[in-house]
Amino acid sequence: MSHPLESLVFISIPKEHRLSEAFPSFDPAIPLPVQLTAPDAEFRTEGLTREMILAGILTVLAYDRENSQLEYYRGLLTAIHPTIREEMTETAILKTKNGDFELAEEIFLALHGLDPEDKTTVLNLALLEDERANSFRSSGLDEEAEAADAAAFGWYKAAMTAEPPLPEAFFNAGYFYLKQKNYKKAREAFESYLSIESDDGERVKDRKEKARQIVDGIASRDLDDDLFKSAYDFISMGEEEKALEQIRLFMEQNPRVWNAWFLLGWALRRLGRWQDARAAFIQALELIRDRDEESGTGFTDICNELSICLMELGELEESRRFLTLALEREPENTKIISNLGIVALKAGDRAEAAGFFRTVLEIDPRDVLAKDLLERAENGD
Repeated sequence: MSHPLESLVFISIPKEHRLSEAFPSFDPAIPLPVQLTAPDAEFRTEGLTREMILAGILTVLAYDRENSQLEYYRGLLTAIHPTIREEMTETAILKTKNGDFELAEEIFLALHGLDPEDKTTVLNLALLEDERANSFRSSGLDEEAEAADAAAFGWYKAAMTAEPPLPEAFFNAGYFYLKQKNYKKAREAFESYLSIESDDGERVKDRKEKARQIVDGIASRDLDDDLFKSAYDFISMGEEEKALEQIRLFMEQNPRVWNAWFLLGWALRRLGRWQDARAAFIQALELIRDRDEESGTGFTDICNELSICLMELGELEESRRFLTLALEREPENTKIISNLGIVALKAGDRAEAAGFFRTVLEIDPRDVLAKDLLERAENGD
């Protein structure tokens, strides 16, 4: 796929050109960027339109930050479209929600080039990469998900440097760190949010309450302990034995923290110790039920991991039971649906398995694993 700059050309037009009046403060001495439909597209001067020039300016703002005429191009764009920031932001947010991440990124990068000091756009870029990482991960594209996570991390850090502070940046960064199991940074982000948020609207009150609950939950379970974080990091790096050492040290002081039992089960499962992992996940389920937290994603994650152990142990009906429990809470969780398909495959029901994999692909057509499994189910491999 070609880069947008590859289909960009710069042209000079005379002051008497028909389009010169469309650009306030037009300077014929400065070449204008023109966006072609493709790198090898033929350019004809008589076919030049204002929209091609505006598209070219947006491409320069997004990808050519060293261009010596940036200020001039910014001035042209804002003079023609004074409300362009609001309009483009609304469009990019909609594109993000619809999963059109590449176009959303291009729009947000153009907005960032238009005003590099606008931290709201920086936050929107963080949210975009965060959502893209979730999409990649659910599609089984783990390397791409990690790259998107790294990009989100950088944008969140930048958004949290805003002056005056941007409360939404800290609130959303808190959830990002929670997803990364970096409870120490999550707690710091939510505490910062609570200290700077001054809005008293009903929506903000709900956010504040949620942030307080998360901070209290992290504190009450010592989840920001360095042992817990290092255990998660070791698992992520494929060093499960080292992770087991760290998590067991943590559990000596925190034996009733479900998150710790989940990490223990995760490490054991990755080592292929199915019986031990099953026992750890069952303990995690009991503890999460004791805390009345079955409605959260933690419950779903435990059920999913437990079902994998049960599959490997040949307990297919039990595996299906826990996956069904998880699916009741998250009906469009593609990992759960895929695993139900795998259970059906193991049970010899290829038609049922294919139905599950097709459902996954209806939700997420990019899911690589589901495509491979559907082919196996249909071809009898």
